[in-house]
Amino acid sequence: MKETSNLELKEKFSKSFLKTVSAFANYEGGEIIFGINDDGELVGLENPDILALNIENTINDSINPNPTYSLKINDNSTLTLKVKAGKHKPYFYNSKAYIRHGTSSIEMDNLELQSLILESSNKSYDSLKSNQKEFTFDYLEKELKKELNINELNLDILKTLELYSNEYDYYSIAGELFSDTNDMVGIDIARFGEDINTILERKNLSGQSILKQFEDSLAIYKSNYQYEKIEGSKRNRYQQIPEDAFREAVANALVHRRWDIKSNIRISMYDDRIEISSPGGLPKTITEEEYLKGDLSVIRNPIIANVFFRLDIIEQFGTGIRRIIESYKKYYTRPKFNISQNSISIILPVIKKIDLTDEENQILSLISKGNDTTKSIAEISGYSRSKVLNLLEELINKNLIEKIGGGRSTKYKKVII
Repeated sequence: MKETSNLELKEKFSKSFLKTVSAFANYEGGEIIFGINDDGELVGLENPDILALNIENTINDSINPNPTYSLKINDNSTLTLKVKAGKHKPYFYNSKAYIRHGTSSIEMDNLELQSLILESSNKSYDSLKSNQKEFTFDYLEKELKKELNINELNLDILKTLELYSNEYDYYSIAGELFSDTNDMVGIDIARFGEDINTILERKNLSGQSILKQFEDSLAIYKSNYQYEKIEGSKRNRYQQIPEDAFREAVANALVHRRWDIKSNIRISMYDDRIEISSPGGLPKTITEEEYLKGDLSVIRNPIIANVFFRLDIIEQFGTGIRRIIESYKKYYTRPKFNISQNSISIILPVIKKIDLTDEENQILSLISKGNDTTKSIAEISGYSRSKVLNLLEELINKNLIEKIGGGRSTKYKKVII
């Protein structure tokens, strides 16, 4: 047994477990098992009945508000404390709220605490009141006229889009972000040469409508990663990086980033790739696996997402990552996703034709026909085991096959393109 983000092991009772109770109640819940040490070894408890009563009293006296939990004494003289995700977040221990970080329970910073309070009150950051009272929306009006055929952008439409609150007479943070000029962070673009010390182009698009930032980013992408070529009597247009992937990645960053973090979305352009990094990790209720599968159902900025949807910038809520992956489907190169606690980066590689040697083509053909082990490939091809392993490694590096399992049970599978 090993500790995880939702399982903690305690050899004996100490008040430090209350930090974990706070963390579990503040997010997805979890279990604490008393009577098992950090190595996952059973040590047992002498008086689990007395300990259960002590734990119950300690939680009721120390955690505010009181979380929902249950206690169970197990047959092996251990005790399981199960804490449910709370409905009245945040939950405090000694006036501090805690969050689970890996297998540790750490104090929540002010930004995270503010986010949790908003979540508990069913509010989003983009719905909060802007500090400014006067805005213009010329760019938004132009886009709405083009996509929705409205005659003019008036206050009623701004209310419908939740960019203005009639009840409280203020513009929302989303309203400020869609305005022509504002004091918000935005997108910062840098195009690099041979290394990061050689900057060929730099554009900071902050302070203007996020719609204009989106379109300006797309224009810079097109000028550097798309080109025309005259072939015979035709002028054909080519793209080094799929436009759909770039559009989705930038839109995804604008819709899902944390706007309460005062950092720009960074778009870094290189000869062989584009990296789009946005502040804020995944919402706490979404796993990395769900994110990569396109199952993102928690929208961090629903007002921004709704406007982008109405303007046909995003197709459906939560499908952007799936569309990015699909846009590379017919190519050998694949996008990559780096997800951390504080940021998400999407790396879009330049499309390149991969030339295979005759030997690599032969190995790929054998795998396609069901010869999926090193032994079977070596027997049919007549190559030595070491040569087959080298060829397999080359095909893995080119994203043409994937390795499944390990040791003697290792098999190879062709990547579906």
